Amino acid sequence: MLAPFRTPSSAPSSSLGVLTFHRCINYGSYWQTRCLVEGLQARGHHVQVLDHRSRRVDWAEWRCALNPVLPLPTSAAERSAYARKTRALLQAVAALPLSRPFSLEDPVQMAPVDTVVVGSDEVWNLAHPWYGWCSLFYGEGLRARRRIAYAASFGNYSAERGLPAPWRGWLGNFDAIAVRDANAQALVTGALGTAPPVVLDPCLQFPHVGASALTGGGAAKPHVAVYGHNFSPGFAALLRAWADRRGLVLASIGYRNDWCDTQWLTAGPEDFARFMARADAVATNFFHGCVFALRHHRPFVCEESSYRAVKIRNLLALMEADDHLAGPGASSADIDARLSQAPSLAVEARLQVLRAASDAWLDEALDVAPEQAEGPRHAVA
Repeated sequence: MLAPFRTPSSAPSSSLGVLTFHRCINYGSYWQTRCLVEGLQARGHHVQVLDHRSRRVDWAEWRCALNPVLPLPTSAAERSAYARKTRALLQAVAALPLSRPFSLEDPVQMAPVDTVVVGSDEVWNLAHPWYGWCSLFYGEGLRARRRIAYAASFGNYSAERGLPAPWRGWLGNFDAIAVRDANAQALVTGALGTAPPVVLDPCLQFPHVGASALTGGGAAKPHVAVYGHNFSPGFAALLRAWADRRGLVLASIGYRNDWCDTQWLTAGPEDFARFMARADAVATNFFHGCVFALRHHRPFVCEESSYRAVKIRNLLALMEADDHLAGPGASSADIDARLSQAPSLAVEARLQVLRAASDAWLDEALDVAPEQAEGPRHAVA
């Protein structure tokens, strides 16, 4: 039987370490980390973000952060703006409850914890350009009695490829596994022979986390939040025409999109959350663009991109919101239908069902005293 949701006053205190991509220069990575941390804290646990460090990863992140729209060129002025955005994200990360730093490649200095919660994000993506093939995210070298994976994903690493040894074996060392999408479910099932449940990204599961970020600043002007980059010319033209017909501003946040009316390249993570919550509509080709539109019940349309196709398709299928995905043959009528009204009541009902199931799974997975966790490890179905 699944354990009921615990209020903070009744939850036992335990030491949890969250292992994720918390230092990515990316609004979604920051917010999924913060939402998971604060969601666990609300259950009465002492939570730290396991602060893995790697000079190799840092250089890769910073190069990407300063030139994020490649192959399009980035001007010196734009690099300066992206540097401000990078500093804002790093300052926000520094305010999270971080553990003492340790090496990503040699985690011997990691402070021990009762339980490590691996996830969310694409922590098991072997095709990730700089985090791929990092065994720490598969539980190797973790100083913890228990290993739990919550909303873990393989990103664009397709289930058709399967997992090589020893990676599939390492998943068997987890005490409980829940994944973020059907692709991850298929990969874990192929590795362990047991299908893990699919749960929500923390940004959707914990809607009250970060609510204070939405109270600052004045009322935003009417705008369509454009989040992403390298949109196709056809999709951009459809959005441009739709906004012009309605007298709405196309406002690009975080990345330059020349076809938009305004560019806000320096926005920090709380700026981003406020901007998305107050948008009249959202146009995106990012996973967390869809997530924040769903979180705030905003009309939205998403153009499929090759790198994010797997996780975006899986998210919209999970939410029964496939019609918000714009394919190559999208028309002006398709754009109008998606951006003129909020997601359906059926999508909202689906979200509430998934929140309840995700809460229940997480409570059950954490409802094991550390001293009882010395037996065989297994995935919780």
